[in-house]
Amino acid sequence: MNSGNQPTDKFSGKIGFILAASASAIGLGNIWRFPYLTAKYGGGIFLLTYLILVLTFGYALLISENAVGRMTGKGPIGAYRQFCGKGWRKIVGIGGWINAIVPLLIVPYYCVIGGWVTKYAAAFFYTPVSKFASDNMIITSAGKTASFSSDYFINFITSTWEPLLYFLIFMLLLVLVVAMGVQKGIERSSKILMPILFLMIVAVCIYSAFLPGAGKGFSYYLKPDFSKFGLMTVVAAMGQMFFSLSIAMGIMITYGSYMRKEENIPSCVRSVEFCDTAVAFLAGMMIIPAVVAFGGEKAAEAAGPGLVFITMPQVFAGFPGGQIVAILFFLLVLFAAATSAISLLETNVQTLSQELHISRKTAIAAGVFEIVSIGIITVLGYSVFSQFHPLAFTGIAKMKGMDILDSLDFISNNLMMPVGAIFTTLLVTAVIGLQGISEEIRNGTEHWRRAWLYRFCMRFIVTPCLLIILLDSLGVF
Repeated sequence: MNSGNQPTDKFSGKIGFILAASASAIGLGNIWRFPYLTAKYGGGIFLLTYLILVLTFGYALLISENAVGRMTGKGPIGAYRQFCGKGWRKIVGIGGWINAIVPLLIVPYYCVIGGWVTKYAAAFFYTPVSKFASDNMIITSAGKTASFSSDYFINFITSTWEPLLYFLIFMLLLVLVVAMGVQKGIERSSKILMPILFLMIVAVCIYSAFLPGAGKGFSYYLKPDFSKFGLMTVVAAMGQMFFSLSIAMGIMITYGSYMRKEENIPSCVRSVEFCDTAVAFLAGMMIIPAVVAFGGEKAAEAAGPGLVFITMPQVFAGFPGGQIVAILFFLLVLFAAATSAISLLETNVQTLSQELHISRKTAIAAGVFEIVSIGIITVLGYSVFSQFHPLAFTGIAKMKGMDILDSLDFISNNLMMPVGAIFTTLLVTAVIGLQGISEEIRNGTEHWRRAWLYRFCMRFIVTPCLLIILLDSLGVF
């Protein structure tokens, strides 16, 4: 039985860590969320803002979490406890619990969305993509006009048994990988899935590049229009960065605890930073030119969260070879969803194992029980519990109409993650100290070129940015 004091398994080396951490960061945030936010907030100007934030704000938090994990060899709760056991530091220790609770909230609804992706990945093997064409309009029961694509998605998620089935299928895939352990499960799956994922993205990017009208899409995506820049551009880019880099979820602390002492943290983090940003960039290049070629800039800006499940099937239906590309596209979205969900579940398993002093098998069973319990309620939030709005009591307009999935996403991503990151900043700057954390980061490397940038960001940039995200979430802006 694992005593819960130290992880019993570690990554085999630098490549293992980079692939696993990159697999965690590269998920639905890159393939689904980044393209629609980029389209919504002005294309090139959002992309530029995002890149600047990743290389500064994101880098500082990413390297901090990995260093704290390796320094302690523990998950988020244990890592905070090691430094925050006495006096005023106990308040900072709350951050460990916040970082641990976030993935417990995220992984059930992430599996629900993963179930949707699994459904679509399977559906295009037997459903002709031509059915999703934009001119295939239908009349709903309410007498309103809708497309086959939107109706197909709504009918699926509002049914009862089918989304439950695909939710369970997706969850079982994760459990099988995590049950095999750090090296044999997480590291091995990452070494297989990540190259395949990258090749798929490149293939679809090449396809999109040769579509008629794609040039306008590339211009919209790559050319910054500074007239579209505003505070919400920065706020949206910061929120996306959290989601994309797996910051304040306890994941990078957990994966850092699996890192060997001789590994070069700056080099490893730089590789993760590059892989995650490259995939997000390619995902935008894969999707936005195709959508602009299909319906113009307005279609891209209006697509929103339905970009992957409603708009993209319509796009594929309108172009040559759409059936094959649709299958390829949803398989790569499925792989991306799975790699991130694996890291979420692994973080939960390590936390449960260390804090409850139980074996890894028992922790996995407890994790599965938690996912199933919350996940089933989330799935039924579109049918049986469709009238239940958990945050309506707050009185805040933007929260009143949120369904169960949106409520879980809002609580974890918009509230808890910024607060958790603020506590991480306090842990690093006020408890451990920038000198102490810098020594841990320098262990295994002679050259850390961005040391000055790291210290500057942790002292002056990170906390104000986090407060902006939090205030925006509360409706101040």
